[in-house]
Amino acid sequence: MPSTNMGKWAGWLLALALACFALFFGFVMAGQRGGDTFFSNLTLTVPILISALAAIAGGVVGVIARRHDDRSILVKSAIFVGAVVVLWIAAEIAFPH
Repeated sequence: MPSTNMGKWAGWLLALALACFALFFGFVMAGQRGGDTFFSNLTLTVPILISALAAIAGGVVGVIARRHDDRSILVKSAIFVGAVVVLWIAAEIAFPH
């Protein structure tokens, strides 16, 4: 478990990101579909945006916690997930489909 307050925040932000991601896929499995643009279906847009923002924020907070010598696996996981989300968004912007 994280030993610093920043580490605990990173863990909670990671949990929020994963919960919103699961909610997004729950909506997709329930039959929700996207439209022509990203904001066509707000039922899908809002959870995935919150998930991405929470993952990025958790990664940033995790880096700060890591600089304060918090070495928990939860902090390292938050940093990894945040980095993957940033790279995914950069790839989507660089190479749209």
